[in-house]
Amino acid sequence: MTNQIVQGILLGGYYALIACGLSFMFSVMRIINLAHGSLAILSAFALWLLASRFHISPFYGLAIVLPLMAVIGWALQRFLLERSARGGALLPILTTFGLAIVIDNVLFEQFGADTRSLAPFIGSLSYDSWEWPGSIYVGKLAVIIFVTAVVLLGGLQLFLTRTGLGRSIRATSEDPDTAGLVGVDARRANALAAAIAMVTVGLAGAFLGMRATFDPYAGATQLLFAFEAAVIGGAGSLWGT
Repeated sequence: MTNQIVQGILLGGYYALIACGLSFMFSVMRIINLAHGSLAILSAFALWLLASRFHISPFYGLAIVLPLMAVIGWALQRFLLERSARGGALLPILTTFGLAIVIDNVLFEQFGADTRSLAPFIGSLSYDSWEWPGSIYVGKLAVIIFVTAVVLLGGLQLFLTRTGLGRSIRATSEDPDTAGLVGVDARRANALAAAIAMVTVGLAGAFLGMRATFDPYAGATQLLFAFEAAVIGGAGSLWGT
């Protein structure tokens, strides 16, 4: 029983990680990003491509993929979500749903329907574990994912409460008009928030690829996991996830 509880807690670290970007984007921009899961799968495929074609470890590949995901997030907000948000609350949902379909089908066209994994590129880390008293086995990768989730959530919380940029993002999320009156650039704050959200999505996609298999249409399942964690923890609450 104790072993199952420990494994459940560690698995919760991954769920918190995959839900982090969805919850963060909703808390700041009040936008439900239905392309969330597909973007995570996109980052997993990008890391797989770097590892299989160029022999770059997925951990080193993050130095390439995460900045690219940040650029994608910034561009997504500036050129797509910002414009669609002017049409009401429903239009951004439809827009991101369409984006998810495009991403899924482009990945299918480029990589086919075969499942892939990043596990072969991280050596024994994918299956190594520590044995605790009581015959409790704790996977090393699961611990890394859990610690990463805690550090990421804590870092985001500190960023939002202790930095000028973070306070600008919070002010924009609460009242963009009033924030604009005191000199906060709402467009810049939202674009920055989207970039940060996509970095967390990219990180979640990386760990998904390391701990399991994925295919071009796995995004919907990951979106469901993210929704479950975000809703149970309280939509828009980082620590709730």
